[in-house]
Amino acid sequence: MNKKKMLAALALVGSLSLVTACGSGGSDEAAGSSQAASSQSGSQQAAPSPDLEGVPDVVATVNGHDITKDEFAQLYKSQFQNAAMQAQMSGQDMSDQTQLKKQAAEAMVGSELLMQHAEKAGLKASKADLDEALGDAAKQNQMSSKEFLAAVEKQGMDRKAVDKALKQQVEIGNFVEKEAGPFTASEKELKAAYQQAKDAQSQQGGASGSAPAMPKFKDVKPQIKEQIVERKKAQAADALAQKLRKDADVKINL
Repeated sequence: MNKKKMLAALALVGSLSLVTACGSGGSDEAAGSSQAASSQSGSQQAAPSPDLEGVPDVVATVNGHDITKDEFAQLYKSQFQNAAMQAQMSGQDMSDQTQLKKQAAEAMVGSELLMQHAEKAGLKASKADLDEALGDAAKQNQMSSKEFLAAVEKQGMDRKAVDKALKQQVEIGNFVEKEAGPFTASEKELKAAYQQAKDAQSQQGGASGSAPAMPKFKDVKPQIKEQIVERKKAQAADALAQKLRKDADVKINL
């Protein structure tokens, strides 16, 4: 399984920084993401571990709602895995995790603000919505829903945690769509993204001495469109969270 995709799909999907980080690579990875994933999985053995020492019991308070250490830890561990994989590939030092923890806390604050406003707008996720979201996440990882739930359970997320993450994903998505949508990608954007991915793959092939064949545009067009749309949604969510933050009562204790 592509672990990065799993994290993007379910590791507290409400994390804006995580969603944005996975989405911002977007169309650049349309045809070459499997190579990157292979490189990441090959470098995981030497990965450092997340440091939660000194994290307070209440990490942040948002309009009277507490974000607990347990909630923070679940998100941070997943976000740290992504950061550690990227750091290993670039040779960066991960000994000081202070900034990453602050980014995770800020992401959770943004997510909580969006959730609160989604609830005020009555944008509740139904059981059918959750089942559909679960099916989509499983499909993205080329699994059945049962296999997907078993896989994320091995990563420390039980069904209750999965449903909570999916609920966040659906309700925040509905709110962002209502406030800033609809989101789409033009033919010009799709072709530009394809060309960018093609150029990047060509450069990688030049460096390694060989380049795999690039899929035809028509074959990867749906995936490119999905990536562009998801990136736009993530950017809109981040902008909305920053706007809501101006009138919110927020305290971060890290």
